[in-house]
Amino acid sequence: MGVCILGLDVGGANIKYAVLRLGEKKNRVEAGSVYFPIWILGKEALRERLSMIVDKVLRGRCPEYVALTMTAELSDVFYTKREGVSHILDSVIGVFKDSEIYVMSVNATFVRPEDGYRDPLLVAAANWPATARLIGKRYPLSLMIDVGSTTTDIIPIRDGMPCTKGKTDLERLMYGELVYTGVLRTPITAITHYVPIRGRMCRISAEKFALSADVHLVLNNITEDEYSCETADGRGKSRRESLARLARVVCADVDMLSEKEILILAEYIYHKQIEQVKDAILQVLSVHGFLDVKRDPVIVLGAGKKILAEPAARAVGFEKIIDFSEVWNCNVAETAYALVLLLAEDLNLGAPS
Repeated sequence: MGVCILGLDVGGANIKYAVLRLGEKKNRVEAGSVYFPIWILGKEALRERLSMIVDKVLRGRCPEYVALTMTAELSDVFYTKREGVSHILDSVIGVFKDSEIYVMSVNATFVRPEDGYRDPLLVAAANWPATARLIGKRYPLSLMIDVGSTTTDIIPIRDGMPCTKGKTDLERLMYGELVYTGVLRTPITAITHYVPIRGRMCRISAEKFALSADVHLVLNNITEDEYSCETADGRGKSRRESLARLARVVCADVDMLSEKEILILAEYIYHKQIEQVKDAILQVLSVHGFLDVKRDPVIVLGAGKKILAEPAARAVGFEKIIDFSEVWNCNVAETAYALVLLLAEDLNLGAPS
């Protein structure tokens, strides 16, 4: 049997995985995602979810190597990031007892678990360095925009490596390299405080009545199947139910507002969300003066690559926009995919054919 490397991107809403099997007839990567709302299921459910990946994806066989990154340590089920990092490391080590474990660091290098225990901020929220480092191999001077369900990463790449001003989430928020906006889980109140209603700009309610997923569903940017998080009201994910949630944002309902009025409201929110990403790109460009919108490519990935990343990059003026999946043949769990390729290279184990 060949060597197996498992890539794990342990998030607070999803666990993304990729499996690279080397030494078989044809080296290949299998990638996917497991829904894991840690704030609902609780931190102790992490081991169960990881064990499920072993059983269903790895067919009960522990891999020789695990390449790990995490963002779930930010969840409020943990009091501090140190607690979160330690718990995630404990869980991975507990499930993968027979595997060698490597953890991606904010410096885009792999470290051992003991380094993460000693310095939690070295490995906390270090998913972006993996994809950026992989992209840098092909596009050494570029910009990565990764739009997920919850957040957007805007990562400048120079000399083949990510070169962010910030390393922690806090620092990256300050420099525009991290934006808390995504295609599914973002509350409307985090996107705008006003929407147009009947010729006036109407303040919205400061309640979690609807999410960005509702906007993108009614605008046909996503399907019901792609609406993969809980709804704000616990009801279903049909177009009718999303329209009702969006009407409630202005303390109305579907009897008070027509579908056309709600769709105009949704279009406005959508464009404000594109503006959020655009503004952050401009901030990153102002910090990193080496990027040229006419010359340098933008590589887009994540669930929102077509919905938010691409239109925002075009609005800034970028002319070369490249879809990650068209280069690496991976349209899901891109970070986990990057992890297995990078670890295989770092350990001189080979790469997919």
